[in-house]
Amino acid sequence: MMNSKINPQRLEIRLMATALVIASLPLFAALASAREGGARGFTDPVEIDRAVEEFTGRGIGEVGGARLPADRRLKLAACDAPLGVKWHGRAQTIVRVDCSSPRNGSDSWRVFIATSSVKPAQAIAKVVARGDPITVIVRGRGFTVQQSGEAMEAGAIGDWIAVRTQARADAIRARIERPGLAVIPVGS
Repeated sequence: MMNSKINPQRLEIRLMATALVIASLPLFAALASAREGGARGFTDPVEIDRAVEEFTGRGIGEVGGARLPADRRLKLAACDAPLGVKWHGRAQTIVRVDCSSPRNGSDSWRVFIATSSVKPAQAIAKVVARGDPITVIVRGRGFTVQQSGEAMEAGAIGDWIAVRTQARADAIRARIERPGLAVIPVGS
């Protein structure tokens, strides 16, 4: 029989310390993985702004460029491939920015950025004024849902304006289709 000079309490402490180290190995591996490549889990909205600026050749707020910067609250999956940028619609007033190969492979995304009209010299008639009651329609493939709302800003046909659907609700953006009607298209 082997004669051990290690105190049983000391042995227990060593075993617990070893178990703690072994149990924490997956956490260290996850931390190392996050530092290597997963630290950037989201696409920075500044990248979207930069892609739109390169595509249109105009800066944010300039005629022909994006009206507003991309919403900084967006949490879009990180994209390994370059962002896809193209015009959305025949009027070429909206730029579609998409990512078809995010890091996890299943969360592709696309956002639509409204641009300033290329025709500033023409005074386009505003068909909706701030405070006007309007109907907001969400239109997709095979369905249409509508709700009444209030225009938070004035706009002409084709403009994207802020609309509030309830007294205390956050404003959403919808495209004016005709006087008194704003549409939020779903899908492409």
